[in-house]
Amino acid sequence: MARITHRTVLIVGASSGIGAEVARHLAHGDNRFVLTARRAPELATVARDVRAAGSACLDIAADALDPSAAAGVVAAASAEFGTIDIALLNAGQGPDMSMDQVGVADVSRIMALNYDVVVNYLVPLIEHMLAQEHGGLIAHTNSLAGLTGIPRQGPYSAAKAAARTLIDAARVELAPRGIRFTSIHPGFVATDRIRGDGLPKPFQVSQERAARHVVRALEREPAQAYFPWPAAALVRTLRTLPTPVSSLVLRRLASRQ
Repeated sequence: MARITHRTVLIVGASSGIGAEVARHLAHGDNRFVLTARRAPELATVARDVRAAGSACLDIAADALDPSAAAGVVAAASAEFGTIDIALLNAGQGPDMSMDQVGVADVSRIMALNYDVVVNYLVPLIEHMLAQEHGGLIAHTNSLAGLTGIPRQGPYSAAKAAARTLIDAARVELAPRGIRFTSIHPGFVATDRIRGDGLPKPFQVSQERAARHVVRALEREPAQAYFPWPAAALVRTLRTLPTPVSSLVLRRLASRQ
C-alpha cells in the first residue's frame, strides 16, 4: 500500500478537527494542498504547519454553503496546481438536537451544513475530474449516524444518510470514468466543537486517532470505511435487530449521561 505522496489534495473544512489533522499528517509526503474553511486565521495556522513540513499549500477562506465560493475554490486549485488528485469533503456539524424542541429552520440548517456543502463541492469536482486523464478520488467524512436514526441527532442522521446515498449513486455512475468515491463513517470524535454538549458519546475517539483512520481510507480507497470498530459493530448490529429491540437500545444509549 503506497503512502500518499506528490499528490494534489483538496481538504474542505481544514481549519480544525479531523481536516486539520489529516493535512498535518499528509504534509510530510511532499504533497500539494488546497485547504479551505470559513475561519481564515485558523486556516492560515494549519497552512503554515503544512508548509513547514515541506508541502506546498494554498489556503482559501470560503463558505462551503455558498455554491459559487465552492466552485471558486475548485477553480483556484486547478489554476494553482493543474490537477486535483484527492478531495476530502470534511465540512459538517452534528449538534445535540431533540425532535421535540427543533423548528423547521433548525432541521433545514443541519441539512444545509451536512448535505448542501457536499453538493456544492461535489458537482464542480466531478466536472474537474472528468477532464483529468487519471480521474481522481472524492472522499466524504460522513458518520455512523448516517446509517441509522440516532436519538438527539435525527436531522444530522438524515442529512448524512442523504449524502451517503448521493455518493453511492455517483460511485456507480462515474467508476467507468475513473472517478472513485470513499465514504468515511466515524463514530463520536472528541473535537472542540462538541465538547460539553451533553450528548452521550459511547466509544469516542480522539481527533488525532480519527485522522489516522481517515488517512488510511484515503490510501486504500474502500467504498465505505467505518471506525472505531466497537461503534461500527454496534450500529451494524442495531440495523439487524427487530425495530422494537433496536429502539429500546437506542433510547437507553441516548439517556446515558
